[in-house]
Amino acid sequence: MRILIYSYNYHPEPIGIAPLMTELAEGLVNRGHQVRVVTAMPNYPQRQVYEDYRGKFFVTEYKNGVKIQRSCVWIRPQPNLLDRILLDGSFVMTSLLPALNGWRPDIIFTTSPSLPGCIPASFLGSFFGCPVVLNLQDILPDAAIHVGLLKNKLLIKIFSALEKFAYRAATKISVIADGFVDNLREKGVDPEKIVQIPNWVDVNFIRPGAKQGNPFRITHNLEDKFVVMYSGNIALTQGLETVVKAASKLRHIPEIAFVIVGEAKGLERLQQECLACGADNVLLLPFQPREKLPEMLSAANVGLVVQKKNVISFNMPSKIQVLLASGSAIVASVPDSGTAAKAIRQSGGGVVVAPENPEALAQAIINLYENPELVNSLGYNSRKFAVENYSFDAALNQYEALFEELTSSVHKQLSQPLQPVYEPVFYSLPDSGNAINSGIVSKK
Repeated sequence: MRILIYSYNYHPEPIGIAPLMTELAEGLVNRGHQVRVVTAMPNYPQRQVYEDYRGKFFVTEYKNGVKIQRSCVWIRPQPNLLDRILLDGSFVMTSLLPALNGWRPDIIFTTSPSLPGCIPASFLGSFFGCPVVLNLQDILPDAAIHVGLLKNKLLIKIFSALEKFAYRAATKISVIADGFVDNLREKGVDPEKIVQIPNWVDVNFIRPGAKQGNPFRITHNLEDKFVVMYSGNIALTQGLETVVKAASKLRHIPEIAFVIVGEAKGLERLQQECLACGADNVLLLPFQPREKLPEMLSAANVGLVVQKKNVISFNMPSKIQVLLASGSAIVASVPDSGTAAKAIRQSGGGVVVAPENPEALAQAIINLYENPELVNSLGYNSRKFAVENYSFDAALNQYEALFEELTSSVHKQLSQPLQPVYEPVFYSLPDSGNAINSGIVSKK
């Protein structure tokens, strides 16, 4: 198949949707398909275009058999609502030209966020006459409204209309958790249109490693520590101040060390929080190179998943699959009824505590620190669950089967015999001189 992936985020961005889309594209190429990706100039999570791509309108490059077509976007380091709208709008405008500049796809796969990306993807689906699969990593505008990012009533109406258009225009909608399915059904989306394929993790790349002699521990003087680690985005929905406050309550146990890995802007904010709380047991580090991710994750005794109280229930952080694959015991400070809490309980690999509650988070960490056998047991369950439920090959099989089903359906329709344009119809005509009494008239 020829597959066009329309995704705002892609390699070399290190977290979020980008690694997932990169693995999907390269996995499809390895199975013999042709893949091209239409994406933006890399800018996440710093929200600054990476140095090698600055000052360029369009860039075409190739990586591991994938053709990557990039376009410029409006980006600001600390975007307000208007900046975010301009960002999405600029990608809609600039990405269309490279999307049209290439072979005709058999299928288009587009991710949300960004939701406005459904507009060019839908147009291209009609233009090329091929199915469009909308992949929902989050549901907008629900999520933005829930955390208070989107308050303007007119904008809410516009984005709600855009959401309805996206669902209506898509041939199929792939979702990553059952909470998404419930949300779409409540909005009147045909259940036959929805397919659930969870996000994945490369369990051959992310895997447990020994604590003793771990290079990450040695480099950062963590060899004899009980390491509690958070790695990922530092944004509105996380509330990592809770982690800093919990750390400050455990300063009296010098063997416990907290490590937070994230983007520079977020770390600067957390540094101020550490100073205010006296949390001198927190190590703040920038994102590590991807090739060092397995050793970094295996350095942790406990991996953290953190959300605020107001995060919408169906939110499912992709870091959960990664932590499970690393064999970490997980402490999740997340809403009790949410999708994240449900996934961690199902895995048997972690414990769930109330969000934005430093006391509860600190107590959960102490319990694990004092029970190393429980830590080992949770870690074993984590790895086992990831291998059985979130392997990349299983997800790739599902996407490949979905794409083949949709493309074969289109080919079957095209191969149907054409109906006759003309058919003979017999009429009785009045007798008028030389006129014949009857004749055959072709009716269109």
